[in-house]
Amino acid sequence: MEFHTVNIRGFEAHLPILPLPSGISIAFFNLHGDSALTEHCGKELAKELADCDVLITAESKGLQLTHCVARELGQRYYAVARKSKKLYMQDGIEIVIESSITTGKEQKMYLSKHDVDLLKGKKVGIVDDVVSTGASLSGLESLVEKAGGIIHKKAFVLAEADAANRDDVIYLATIPLF
Repeated sequence: MEFHTVNIRGFEAHLPILPLPSGISIAFFNLHGDSALTEHCGKELAKELADCDVLITAESKGLQLTHCVARELGQRYYAVARKSKKLYMQDGIEIVIESSITTGKEQKMYLSKHDVDLLKGKKVGIVDDVVSTGASLSGLESLVEKAGGIIHKKAFVLAEADAANRDDVIYLATIPLF
């Protein structure tokens, strides 16, 4: 297996290069199960998001990252956009998003009433592991707007390919497509 090495503000990560059904390959970034990498990235992103009132992420790889950022910022709660509607979300909101580079199909995102109330009128920091095509980001932006929150910052560990050229996102390092 081939790997791509990336330096994330002083933390070296070796990412396996994996093929997608579309024919391109990606440097697969996985925070699941790596506490040292997640903690490092969370602390670095917290420095960029200190002026946000509240954070939001999408399940699942952004969860532990956002947990670390929220803890660093002293924020007890953060909002989680779910990919399926859970029993406790019957009074929440939902949006439809375009397919992303990794899912390849249209998806929905759901936010509970608790999280809607958490975002309303607040400066919101969007947090996730990787920004690529921007489809998932667009979904999170739509949820924040529908909830009445103010999109303040959009922060990622990695910007993939052309996403590194965006001037509306913060990221710690870049990775190419293969």
